[in-house]
Amino acid sequence: MAHTPVNHPARPIYRAIGGLTGLYLVVFGALGVITSAGDELFAQDGTQVLGQGTNLGFSLVSIVLGLIVLAGTALGRNIDVVIDQWLAYLMMIVSLGGLAFIRTDANFFNFNIPTVIVFMAASLVLLVAGMYGKVGTDEEQEAWQKARLVL
Repeated sequence: MAHTPVNHPARPIYRAIGGLTGLYLVVFGALGVITSAGDELFAQDGTQVLGQGTNLGFSLVSIVLGLIVLAGTALGRNIDVVIDQWLAYLMMIVSLGGLAFIRTDANFFNFNIPTVIVFMAASLVLLVAGMYGKVGTDEEQEAWQKARLVL
């Protein structure tokens, strides 16, 4: 994308923030697995972890997403940028879907309002980390600077 900054001065900070978001997802998921152990995979009960509604299925999904983010952060080389951006979009869709079905029988991830807010905030953090974490050559950075100044 031409409007995505290349070699942003704060890219190490954004990469670290993306990694911390992945770590949060893993910790939340692990606590959710511990809390909901023995329940059904998609139980719709009052199970809460860190003030957020969850069940075994959502906890496992959170662990997988967090591990993918952490793997991308560890690999770097713009792999983290792609992973962060695509998972951010996926997490936005899941959180909006959870909000749409929050008081129905289709709420199979056992979402509540705090879960939707935190999951959406995490997706926005990942999106920003993906947009400002791009690394490129000096020529790519110069081309981005020229394109930015034209707009």
